[in-house]
Amino acid sequence: MPIAKAWSAALLGIDGRIIEIEADLGGGLSRVTLVGLPDAGLREAKDRVRSAIRNSGQPWPDGKVTLGLSPANLPKVGSAYDLGIAAAILAATGAVPATRLLGTVLLGELALDGRIRPVRGILPGLLAARSAGYKRAVVPQDSLVEAALVDGIEVAGAPHLRDLAAWLKGELDLPKPAPAAPAPAPEVPDLADVVGQPEARWALEVAAAGGHHVLLTGPPGVGKTMLAKRLPGLLPPLSPDESLEVTAVHSVDGSLSKSSPLVTVPPFVAPHHSISIAALIGGGSGIAMPGAISRAHRGVLFLDEVCEFGGQCLESLRTVLEEGEVRIARVKGAITYPARFQLVLAANPCPCAPPKDADCVCSPTARRRYLGRLSGPLLDRVDLRVGLRPLTAISAHDLGRAESSETVRARVLQARERAVQRWSEYGWRSNSEVPGPALRRKFTLPPNATQLLDRAMDRGALSGRGADRCLRIAWTLADLDGEQRPGADQVGSALAFRERVAA
Repeated sequence: MPIAKAWSAALLGIDGRIIEIEADLGGGLSRVTLVGLPDAGLREAKDRVRSAIRNSGQPWPDGKVTLGLSPANLPKVGSAYDLGIAAAILAATGAVPATRLLGTVLLGELALDGRIRPVRGILPGLLAARSAGYKRAVVPQDSLVEAALVDGIEVAGAPHLRDLAAWLKGELDLPKPAPAAPAPAPEVPDLADVVGQPEARWALEVAAAGGHHVLLTGPPGVGKTMLAKRLPGLLPPLSPDESLEVTAVHSVDGSLSKSSPLVTVPPFVAPHHSISIAALIGGGSGIAMPGAISRAHRGVLFLDEVCEFGGQCLESLRTVLEEGEVRIARVKGAITYPARFQLVLAANPCPCAPPKDADCVCSPTARRRYLGRLSGPLLDRVDLRVGLRPLTAISAHDLGRAESSETVRARVLQARERAVQRWSEYGWRSNSEVPGPALRRKFTLPPNATQLLDRAMDRGALSGRGADRCLRIAWTLADLDGEQRPGADQVGSALAFRERVAA
């Protein structure tokens, strides 16, 4: 009874797991049995693989074919196992030798005519293969650019199943990744385009320097959306590890560019206010897929017209903002996706949102109800709150003083470097990641610097979490000022950022 093995990779979030595929040929009626918790898409692999093998000029075995995917208790989702299943069957029939299958991971979906189609999750799958000690991988030829991002593993691309069979026989060399061309720098809007709003521009600089969350309130047309879209241009580029982490999320999501898949700049994600909780946080049937917050990992999540979002959507962000990751439990398993992003909220002061407050027709109750959609616990997690004023003729024509993103970014990078040097031994990358206990114990400020915070907490205007966030902002302001530690001025400015309301 011939048995052959091949190997593929399963995805649990952005973490891969090596899957052993066994093919057993037996007597009896001709049928194919697939075991190992396959989903509906994987069960259809039996028909795809049979047609692909026959249309590639390879023999299909007579009798019963049993395919086992191990670990058997791990749910298998998707069509990435097609190539491994076909290789195991060909090796079991003796059509190809099994020598090259040892130490090789196979990823790809098969078309009925034998073409090998690209699949999601190539990058995390190969990272798992490298960690497990595998030396080779065969992927769809269209996925070679993405596969080349993983060092330490030999990668080849196969356009067709017959090419894979010829490679297994030693008759053909599969294409290797070409040298990666430098990716074109993405165009990011310039901060110099924003007219006026000096307070909001300063808040954006502080947010970029410390990784803080921001709430922008003001009437329509004052520049809230323009400011939010320019925040990624102020952030430092992603480190190599961060780039791979972000690219892995986008690979699972299926939104990578084929020509330049590596994500090197902080992503900017701006979902519509009609988005569902599953689309925002992540979810779906079977194994949960990443949501908008995970696509914004190491970047910016912008919620425009935030008061129009569903209350459950907004409240679902509360835990994520604290932990930097989201855990989604489904029937087939619990998945953890990274979600450490900067949240930018933009809101009008009332439902009618006139250019001037004097023209507002909303009752005080309607205004309170509108802004009341932002709950206190959610607002308590937002570091900077800025009210934008309506533009005047003077500010609209005062274009010569606006600083460009390049100028502001230079100051942001210097502040980030100071923060990295200070927190490097603790593993924190920005001031926003420093936990409150560390700020209160290891990096305690003198009493004369925290008097304003103490008074605000005494009168109930500031929670313990809010005090911790004020301290983080104060450290960011000190980094921008080039000082070793915050003083009373920085702490007072940080507290003022949390007390500002819409103009």
